[in-house]
Amino acid sequence: MDIKIASLAFSALSQPTRLEVFRLLIRAGSDGMQAGEIAEALGVKQNTMSANLSVLHRAGLVHNQREGRAIRYFADFGGTRGLLGFLMQDCCGGNPQACQTIISEIACDA
Repeated sequence: MDIKIASLAFSALSQPTRLEVFRLLIRAGSDGMQAGEIAEALGVKQNTMSANLSVLHRAGLVHNQREGRAIRYFADFGGTRGLLGFLMQDCCGGNPQACQTIISEIACDA
């Protein structure tokens, strides 16, 4: 990931509602959530939610899948890994053992 894409992702996450949406979709995992479900869960109008989801999509943090008339959204774990990798690429002066605690904290348990 380059700095321009990372900046776009951070910009998308700098707005509180979008950050809440992203965290909600991370929790939803591979099931994702329909746009209406997300709006309802966060108490946000659907047109406002649609705009926020579009920003997250353009930033590479979510992807979607059409289900008839509805759209289901998912956290884009590839984009998330890319962003985390960007942040950690120069971690600890090239000493990966020193970063193990941080990596363990952000890794999903298998």
